[in-house]
Amino acid sequence: MSLWSQVQKFQNKKILVIGDIGLDEYVNGAVKRISPEAPVPVVEVAKEELRLGLATNVAQNIRSLGGEACLISVIGKDFAADQLRSLLRDAGVSDAHLVTDSSRPTTRKLRVMSEHHHVVRVDYETKKFLSSEVENKVIQKTEELMPQVQGVILQDYAKGLFSEKGIQKIIEIAKRHNKKVVVDPHRATPIKYYRGADLMTPNAEEAIQLSGVHVDDLRQVSETFEEVGLALMKAIGSEQMIVTRGKDGMSIFDKKSNERVPTFARDVFDVTGAGD
Repeated sequence: MSLWSQVQKFQNKKILVIGDIGLDEYVNGAVKRISPEAPVPVVEVAKEELRLGLATNVAQNIRSLGGEACLISVIGKDFAADQLRSLLRDAGVSDAHLVTDSSRPTTRKLRVMSEHHHVVRVDYETKKFLSSEVENKVIQKTEELMPQVQGVILQDYAKGLFSEKGIQKIIEIAKRHNKKVVVDPHRATPIKYYRGADLMTPNAEEAIQLSGVHVDDLRQVSETFEEVGLALMKAIGSEQMIVTRGKDGMSIFDKKSNERVPTFARDVFDVTGAGD
């Protein structure tokens, strides 16, 4: 079956996306001198740009493929939240299911760049677990939307949206409604949080750390990452696993076989959101 036919099957499907969201802000300009106040470059700003970041980028990708993304997340009560809502509406993604928590800021990542070179990145965020009240609101929205969707994507960026109790409750709700759960994990989150998920898509570094396979052991096995993939599947009880490996493509595992999908070289200057 061709890739295009697979994409066409995705059209009009409704996917529930739950995860940390944020605003990506880019300030681009030229560096022509060093500041007299400190030994740092002075960027003469030529352009500013706002983009959807973190799980909002995933929702936007679903929309671009012809699907509908139902996005659940938590934002602050601030100007960045207003900007994020506006960008979501422009992208055709509803902001109706976002939960506001005035005790935390909306995640914002400001990148100052000179052409293709990063000068500095400034992060505005609070990394802490949600209060019980806010977490319950997220679970309630999950219960309400689950019967309407065809699948669930959990995007974990370790900003505090997902506690073990929260993830397990979401997976339990999905199982009750016979909906598949795909997880994009974070290396800092214990793998037991994801048990019960149908598929996980870590990158190579995340896969090694989450699997518990010692790096030295990998020198003694084939480059298929087979030991890592099998350890991950066993840890969460899944039948399949995908490990993305950058320039080396990706390794796809299931209980019966594993295969390697290669990549083709491209000149890329901005890889933000590439994993999504």
